[in-house]
Amino acid sequence: MAQAAPANTAPDAANPQMQVEHDKKRRQFVIRLNGSHDRAVLLYEYVGKKTVDLQHTEVPDAYRGRGIAKHLAKAAMDFVVEEDLKAHLTCWYIQKYVKENPQPQYFEHICQ
Repeated sequence: MAQAAPANTAPDAANPQMQVEHDKKRRQFVIRLNGSHDRAVLLYEYVGKKTVDLQHTEVPDAYRGRGIAKHLAKAAMDFVVEEDLKAHLTCWYIQKYVKENPQPQYFEHICQ
């Protein structure tokens, strides 16, 4: 089984239990919810050597509206920047996240 490396090891100040794990082998970012089997995920695929498609974000219904997807989106966009990749934003939520968090380093890495 693949080991998932934490994308950011410092827990979020607003929610100390919220930790995003980056499973590079499965190409996903994951937040385990309340230590249970429930988890929120952001899926991506490589569509070129240095290009990823951020495809889908999913948070279980019982956990929606708590800002969980925002943590996944930030981890994914930070990964794109840190690895100097280009990104297609297929997922509507990531499009929304980038619009609401207009970081210049994000825009430099988005495929138009």
